[in-house]
Amino acid sequence: MIIYFTGTGNSRFLARKLAAALEDELVSAPELIKQNKTGDFKSEKPWVFVSPTYGWQLPRTFRRFIEESRFSGSAKAYFVMDCGSGTGKAQKGIKELCAAKGFEFGGMAEIKMPENYIAVFSAPDEKTAEKLLRIGEKKVLKAAELIKEGKDIQTKKAGPLGSFLSGPVNWGFYKFTIGDRKFYATDKCVSCGQCAENCMVNNIRMENGRPVWQGSCIHCMACICRCPAEAIEYGKHSLGLRRYYLE
Repeated sequence: MIIYFTGTGNSRFLARKLAAALEDELVSAPELIKQNKTGDFKSEKPWVFVSPTYGWQLPRTFRRFIEESRFSGSAKAYFVMDCGSGTGKAQKGIKELCAAKGFEFGGMAEIKMPENYIAVFSAPDEKTAEKLLRIGEKKVLKAAELIKEGKDIQTKKAGPLGSFLSGPVNWGFYKFTIGDRKFYATDKCVSCGQCAENCMVNNIRMENGRPVWQGSCIHCMACICRCPAEAIEYGKHSLGLRRYYLE
């Protein structure tokens, strides 16, 4: 079973490729999270968790979802992490999660995909994004072959920098960067309510036809990148930046 977590579509793209190659079931964690649900999953095939990288670690919301869900059948678990630059030492935390859940860790595939974290960085142009998608597709299909053969996925070891990024930097990322006070809607807003609908943690409500953020943002970028009118901004940084969303 392939279970994915996504805000702007990269992880869903990889998960769909895996599901097709492995002829396996596909599950959207955000759909369950939005309903305040966890999972009671059963599968005789290996578990494959597909996720973006948040601050060089597995996103805390997705980790909590896995921790609180129930799994029966297969004991083998693989992880596919997409990222803009790297995953640091995320594998260490994933191994600890697998041990706590009773999973046999089958390895983690690190796949670079188009940057979507426009609260801090910039999305690539269409040509560059397409090139990254094609490379990502090849890498995820290679991972699928290893999973199909029951082999472990080997990930290069992270050095001291990886430990720093996945440790202190990740802590600072959640402490000082994650938040919604910089989000706002401009006069381009058409009051469609899609931002509220697309928020997996139900952090946005519509008030007088405009979105209001309520303090529980996880920086998935779904609201800003999926706004059809491009009416949502994040401080001054996002002004003029290309939005990135993969259907």
